[in-house]
Amino acid sequence: MDVSKGVTIVGGGLAGLTAAIHLSKIGIKVVLIEKSEYPKHKVCGEYISNEIIPYLDWLSLNISELNPTHISKLEFSTADGTKINCDLPLGGFGVSRFALDAFLCKKAIEMGCEIMQDSVDDIVYENDSFKISTLNSGIFTSSIVIGAFGKRSTIDQKLKRSFVQKKSHWLAVKAHYSGEFPNNLVSLHNFEGGYCGVSKVENDAINICYLASYESFKRFKNIEDYQNQIVVKNPHLKLIFDRSKMLFEAPLTISQVSFDKKETVENHILMIGDTAGLIHPLCGNGMAMAIHSAKIVSELIGKVYSNEIKSREELEKKYIAEWKGNFEKRLRIGRILTFILQNQKFYKFLMWIMIKFPFLIPIIIKQTHGKLISVE
Repeated sequence: MDVSKGVTIVGGGLAGLTAAIHLSKIGIKVVLIEKSEYPKHKVCGEYISNEIIPYLDWLSLNISELNPTHISKLEFSTADGTKINCDLPLGGFGVSRFALDAFLCKKAIEMGCEIMQDSVDDIVYENDSFKISTLNSGIFTSSIVIGAFGKRSTIDQKLKRSFVQKKSHWLAVKAHYSGEFPNNLVSLHNFEGGYCGVSKVENDAINICYLASYESFKRFKNIEDYQNQIVVKNPHLKLIFDRSKMLFEAPLTISQVSFDKKETVENHILMIGDTAGLIHPLCGNGMAMAIHSAKIVSELIGKVYSNEIKSREELEKKYIAEWKGNFEKRLRIGRILTFILQNQKFYKFLMWIMIKFPFLIPIIIKQTHGKLISVE
């Protein structure tokens, strides 16, 4: 495999930027293509499990510069208000994508990564190399391409990925608020047709992000009506919204959010983050998984450059195996929990079990979270 043409990362979100920093750190030339400017807000739960702290330290990323909140408690509730509280086994921190992505972008540039603001129109693999077509910069070649273009992209459609052939039934809504909410808490609240996550980020802002089914949403003209008539029927969410004032001009939304299984490698493109697989937000671990996936792919690409991995086929097989070993079980458990929580009878039964046997709660949490990431 000819590696003289370097590595191209398509997408400059959490996973893409982290991979750019890692690869630059180990001396590999990287070009990252991102269509949007930084800083920017994104629809995201903005809670990160502490499992990735050792890796961030290895990358010399001092997240404390962003003044994140430190989260150690979890609460969740059914639509009728039945609530359970517990400690988070590893804990985590809250930081906005607005601050975090801009911070990572600055670090990537400092490490020598070239960041292009452009849109990728197509990626074609031929003769053991990639041709990447961009809107403004023309066509250029690359030996390795990492796909970090998010939950759903026009590139997914060009690649005819299986999940884009199916209509998704989920809409995500997010906004920041000022108001009263504990700094050390992340809460997950069920309502008819959806789930809402609430936690603090930097600057004392409250991030409220929820996932709603189209079935429950389509009866209403706008988000405000939906929140007022459906979301706040959960008494805990009503109290939070009553005590809060939105800091955004309008909520951010993203449609066609798919939790179907995705292939980790498509047309020889190595997929990371949400591009490779999306865990349900109620599992609270998507950001940590995105960062971890960047570590896995970067370490393997490093072995290509050191000639420990000698072919593209070997690289792809090892990446698929490591992805499955680290994330497949978590994604499967996330889909099972989603199925349970969509059914109010199952959800109430699960809540009853957890109230009777609270020692089960940390065990369930650990099924969707990883251990502290080791760094060689």
